[in-house]
Amino acid sequence: MKTGMSKKKQTKTRHVPHRTCVACRQKTDKRQLTRIVRTPEGNIIIDPTGKQNGRGAYVCHKTECWHKIVQNARILGHALKTELTSADLAYLAENQPETME
Repeated sequence: MKTGMSKKKQTKTRHVPHRTCVACRQKTDKRQLTRIVRTPEGNIIIDPTGKQNGRGAYVCHKTECWHKIVQNARILGHALKTELTSADLAYLAENQPETME
């Protein structure tokens, strides 16, 4: 039985995951953050895909946030549940993404 009312097509909005920057504690779109991973082998790497195995932490692209995690290794070390070496910190300082301020 038709009532004369037409069904409207509903557009589904896709869920956008949010993550928190470990340095400034601001929630942002996951794709606007850089993921840093402690791999199962214990290496610290930057994960551009966001899919690398291991424990991850997110940092926004602000210069202040990258300086903060390099200057105070405990912030990122706590998030990754490991102690960062000077080689890890040098790697992070060298591979800082371009800022989007």
